[in-house]
Amino acid sequence: MLQKIRRVVTGHNGANRATILFNDHAPNVTPLKGWPGAGVTEIWVTGEMPVDNLGSADRSLRPLRHDPTPSGTIFRVVEIPPESAGSKIDAASTFGQLGSTHKPSSADSAKHPTMHKTDSIDYLVVISGSMTMVMEEGEVELHAGDCVVQRGTNHAWVNRSGAPCLLAAVLIDAKPAP
Repeated sequence: MLQKIRRVVTGHNGANRATILFNDHAPNVTPLKGWPGAGVTEIWVTGEMPVDNLGSADRSLRPLRHDPTPSGTIFRVVEIPPESAGSKIDAASTFGQLGSTHKPSSADSAKHPTMHKTDSIDYLVVISGSMTMVMEEGEVELHAGDCVVQRGTNHAWVNRSGAPCLLAAVLIDAKPAP
């Protein structure tokens, strides 16, 4: 079962006074079908730049999408379970569910089934647990509090620990990297 993520979203009321619009567990939680124990909780999504801070609609409530829309952003929390020798990840199903436009090559999949890239710049913070970020060349182990700036590069997230890892991620639309 995926962890519940509390969010607090501010806005303006009818008198144009600052108020709290949402103080809840983020409702848009999606378990990843091809990756048992993994899931995504959408916190907030935008689709324009500059961002429109008016309105009171819950912008997290939309179908799950891997990459941000053009000029858009995504704020999400990703939960990645520990992998074991017998772990089965169906990357095609997982990335298909996410609507990803990037399909891993056989060389990518040989390194790890979840190797992928996005047309975004991603700011990530490890909230809890640990994770290894695997690149085409090299890898790095990350722990709670570590931060990553992922600049449209091919990568995979591999949890070699014995506990789930929570990553907070902000994805911002960017020009595709070669």
